[in-house]
Amino acid sequence: MSETITVLDLFTGAGGLTLGWHNAAHRAGINTKIVGSVELDESAAATYAQNFGDEHQFVGPIERWLDIVETPRADVILGGPPCQGFSTLGKKDINDVRNILWKRYAETIVRARPKYFVVENVVPFLKSSEYIALRNSTEPGGILADYILEPHQLVAADYGTPQKRRRAVVIGRHRDLPEVGLPTKTVHDSKYWNTVGDAFNDISNHVDGRLLPKRTSDCGFPGPFTTRDLHLGRNYRELSLKRFAEIPPGGNRFDIPDQLLAPCWRKAQTGYSDVMGRLREREPSVTIRTEFDKPEKGRYLHPSENRAITHFEAARLQGFPDDFEWYGTKPKIARQIGNAVPVQMAQAISATVIGATIDSLNMITNEHIRSCEKGA
Repeated sequence: MSETITVLDLFTGAGGLTLGWHNAAHRAGINTKIVGSVELDESAAATYAQNFGDEHQFVGPIERWLDIVETPRADVILGGPPCQGFSTLGKKDINDVRNILWKRYAETIVRARPKYFVVENVVPFLKSSEYIALRNSTEPGGILADYILEPHQLVAADYGTPQKRRRAVVIGRHRDLPEVGLPTKTVHDSKYWNTVGDAFNDISNHVDGRLLPKRTSDCGFPGPFTTRDLHLGRNYRELSLKRFAEIPPGGNRFDIPDQLLAPCWRKAQTGYSDVMGRLREREPSVTIRTEFDKPEKGRYLHPSENRAITHFEAARLQGFPDDFEWYGTKPKIARQIGNAVPVQMAQAISATVIGATIDSLNMITNEHIRSCEKGA
């Protein structure tokens, strides 16, 4: 009989971390029982429910869930609290409400009493006052005194994702359990990283129109749409098309002739080299963010076509399969894609935690057998 691991899934988004967990669980031959999931964004929650089911799903703020739902016990808690409050691209407002969501996560840990938990966030989180407070809570007398934190900085490309995204992953373990360790890399040399060209190999350079297919559902959002349904472009201004045409492979805004530049770009002759940049076909992509369909936001131009990458292409760079199903408008789906944990990296993290959890369950079983034998 296969082992079953109970999982509590917080801040789920569309489910990149969840998908990685399920993939790793399948490879390990174990069953997963989701005993609860929580997501604030309604369209992301609809996407999650479509792919993983809505049993025990709560759509709303985590603090409300903690108030009205009895927290289930779980072997493992997964979660990636919103990172915008810590991101170097944001305002880094110390009063940003998103920065204190780790406290809600910690409260859930206290109630659910997992063997292990995973916190995924941006790298600056590890230097934030919030992380220091989280770490201090594991000291004697703290609310998480029964746990030890293992912080790691990971590069998604080391785990098979065609993207250079860097993330912080904190694995927490009960003090009675052995160290988990760094998730095992699946690509050990950057020369063998998967590239944009690898991800786009079988995708047509030509888009399938601009508008999502007309599909309505009981959940109130457009959809569902498979990842392949999302190979859609935008209606660009003539000036934008002229700018794109001037940018060579691997180039950026500095390749645009002066007469085509925006006034602000003429003044800024240094920095922001990824703005209006083309993705490099033979390298992993830059970090896929929520506005990847806007070339003015970063290096999001197609390697050879005069357009930004499509939602389909961005989802490929995040590791989502072609048959994954999405709900929402184009902007809402873009946010879901950009906010997701890259699937292959999530799978590597999950495989490490699953292995440790199985070992702990076996350890408990063996101790129980020895205890029974002594009693006999």
